[in-house]
Amino acid sequence: MRIARLTAAGLAGGALLALAAPLAASAHVTVTPSGTAAGSYTVLTFAYSHGCEGSPTTALAIDIPESIESVSPTLHPNYTIEKVAEGDRTARVVYTAITPVEDGYRDAIELSVRLPEDAAGETLAFPVLQTCVEGETNWNELAEEGAAEPESPAPAILVTEGTGDEHGQAAATDDTGSAEHAADGGHGQTTDAAAASSSDDVIARVLGIGGLIVGVVGIVLALNARRPRSGA
Repeated sequence: MRIARLTAAGLAGGALLALAAPLAASAHVTVTPSGTAAGSYTVLTFAYSHGCEGSPTTALAIDIPESIESVSPTLHPNYTIEKVAEGDRTARVVYTAITPVEDGYRDAIELSVRLPEDAAGETLAFPVLQTCVEGETNWNELAEEGAAEPESPAPAILVTEGTGDEHGQAAATDDTGSAEHAADGGHGQTTDAAAASSSDDVIARVLGIGGLIVGVVGIVLALNARRPRSGA
């Protein structure tokens, strides 16, 4: 009976670990830049794969930092786009879904922006208000140094030093957000958000594998428990 209980607990624990790991890794709206050099143009890809507690997503409203003056949203076949002005700059870009995006399906939108020339070393946050058929989630919380990640973190990038070739890069980037040099625009640099996303993926894989191992051990114990003992 004791072995049977241990087996059941092992199988249940393994299943929970395997299921919880990918859910934890995909619980945010993330941003990935094509480059991070100060003064350069970059394409920001905002991605998500969840709704508001299971409710389909109907809109994403992205707040643009005051230091960014040039914003060009990329067209998306399932969204209408609105640029909300504040004086002479675009302060917010709103993507409204033509067909609500069901929970559990990944989608992504892109913005082409020019990073400030004097922002090297700064973290730029892009708060996102995710509106759903029922409810909404405001991804606007900023992480504090040394503190745990907030419940609803704002997508953010870390701006790196300029390379002196930003004007050439700008010429190669058009207003639709495409860039021939996107692959090396950041010159190998990564952002805090990208690093965190990568770390989440690694943790998810480790937890998933751990769950599978626990499950296999439980099955082996169950088989041994059922095997008749010699001399019985």
